[in-house]
Amino acid sequence: MPSRKQLANAIRALSMDAVQQARSGHPGMPMGMADIAEVLWNDYLKHNPNDSTWYDRDRFILSNGHGCMLHYALLYLSGYPLTLEELMQFRQLGSATPGHPEFGITVGIEATTGPLGQGLANAVGMALAERTMAQHFNRGELDIVNHYTYAFTGDGCLMEGISHEAASLAGTLQLGKLIVCYDDNGISIDGQVQKWFSDDTPKRFESYGWQVIADIDGHDATDISKAIEIARASPQPSLLCCKTIIGYGAPKQGDESVHGAPLGEEAIAQARQVLDWHHRPFEIPAEIRKAWDATEQGQLRQAQWLEKLDAYQSQYPQLASEFNRRIRGELADDWQDHTQQWIEHNQQQKASLASREASRQTLASYNECLPELIGGSADLAGSNGTLWEGSQAITAKQHDGNYIYFGVREFAMSAIANGIALHGGFIPFAATFLVFSDYARNALRLSAMMKRKVIFIYTHDSIGLGEDGPTHQPIEHLNSLRIMPNLDVWRPCDSVETAVAWKAAIEAEDHPSALILSRQTLAHCDRTNTQLALIQNGAYLLRETVAAVLTIIATGSEVALAMQVCEKLGDNNHSTNLVSMPCAEAFARQSQSYQDSVLLPSVPRLVIEAGNRDWWYRYVGTNGTVVGIDSFGASAPGKDLFEHFGFSVDKIYATALTLIG
Repeated sequence: MPSRKQLANAIRALSMDAVQQARSGHPGMPMGMADIAEVLWNDYLKHNPNDSTWYDRDRFILSNGHGCMLHYALLYLSGYPLTLEELMQFRQLGSATPGHPEFGITVGIEATTGPLGQGLANAVGMALAERTMAQHFNRGELDIVNHYTYAFTGDGCLMEGISHEAASLAGTLQLGKLIVCYDDNGISIDGQVQKWFSDDTPKRFESYGWQVIADIDGHDATDISKAIEIARASPQPSLLCCKTIIGYGAPKQGDESVHGAPLGEEAIAQARQVLDWHHRPFEIPAEIRKAWDATEQGQLRQAQWLEKLDAYQSQYPQLASEFNRRIRGELADDWQDHTQQWIEHNQQQKASLASREASRQTLASYNECLPELIGGSADLAGSNGTLWEGSQAITAKQHDGNYIYFGVREFAMSAIANGIALHGGFIPFAATFLVFSDYARNALRLSAMMKRKVIFIYTHDSIGLGEDGPTHQPIEHLNSLRIMPNLDVWRPCDSVETAVAWKAAIEAEDHPSALILSRQTLAHCDRTNTQLALIQNGAYLLRETVAAVLTIIATGSEVALAMQVCEKLGDNNHSTNLVSMPCAEAFARQSQSYQDSVLLPSVPRLVIEAGNRDWWYRYVGTNGTVVGIDSFGASAPGKDLFEHFGFSVDKIYATALTLIG
């Protein structure tokens, strides 16, 4: 039977070899954390390599994702369908072993990590989702949701501000089944971290309300195991401070030179001698593979869970049906009927509302048939319209709610929402002002990269918010979001489009959505039933005329203004079409024939939007123009600002005449 050190050395050898073959990568962390990973994966982690999506598996997140060869080695050794050939293709084009872990690329990877700290925040979201699902569905001994969330993290993660945001909230909520192993090796890329990172990390996390286990020998299996046992019994989230040596076994172990570069053939040969590992590159002896293999135990654990689920279904058939629907990610049976009725209700009511208020009402309505909607705001609940009559806060003592008070933590909020979406069983939303999407942008980017269904609510969408001034008035933000791949950006013009935007965001299966909403009241737009059905296409003719000489395109609050311009042009015998384009990304997915029917190819176009103009020139070409804003805003009432920046009927009418000729 191989020793624990030999099992850990298999990770070290594969990591050295893969990084060397790729001539690129980070061998230091995998070699340093190998002993911790060996204990966790062989003694504690509940998982099934034959089914990486088994719902009640423990979640393992590598927040310090640059050390991903650790994770790839673990997956290969324990029996996941990741081949040795894939390890040999580490960091190569098209391989299943990219340079940082990517969800959806490698079987068994729970989250795309690499930008430091976000994996830790994802883990907070997963632990929150686990506890809330358990409270919603577990009954007595039939605990069909009962798993831990483990995360590995390093100095870089803990230096990033998101670690403070996420850990602070996790401690406040007392997420006891969250266990974080901190690779306390004292080294980052630039050298010894004491020169720039001298925090007392244990006291820092204790102040958050975490259980901290300090001074663990990260190369002693007994010490590691003892710490994990204590952590698993704690009602608090736990930080395990594991003292390790980066590049353990290499000639320059403990030095920054082993952090992010291949060791070199000579150094690897010396490391093999030190580690007593006398095998060719990528060779793992059969007895070591057998000792690592977790497939049989994984099958047994999942089978035991399925037996429990069968008993649960017999005793609680309705709950079981709802549980299965939610973990499959299916919408409720009455979803289509419910949403259609709500959209038609809004069309009939003809109410003039701020779209943030229309969003709040829609959220309340849709929650009636989708209790899996969960989320909150970054300390702007009233302003963002995220609290509704059915909201119930999740707290340290109240676990079965549906509302999260994220506090002023935009970045962590967004990454936590990603973690909730990755965990499954919920549709998460996260809200703040549009201008503060900058704080959250990297998490939003990873959401798009992972193709997760997360709904980002961004209110106060333009200079229309008024007196708060240019620090709070978004100018470039709309178009900066639109250039992000795999993100749908919805800017509805009234309550009807808002309801459709929410519906589209909830139905999206392979991308997140951003709902861009107003502070100020928006006028209702009349539509035919045909027009109502076309909103989901992302753009449609809200006003269509015979022999149009101009097409005006507008979004959000500017649609009503554009309608007034169209009416004035019509009064002066200039037939003008008006296109409402709440979501350009949805419009781009339509057929070319539909796009041409909305934007007549031979007719000049005028775009009206209270934001940066550059992105819109793709639609107007050389024979059109854009009425927008290319400077920062100012502090004044919203109505005065629109006039000041040229958003008036008379000024836009004059611009339109220059295009008509």
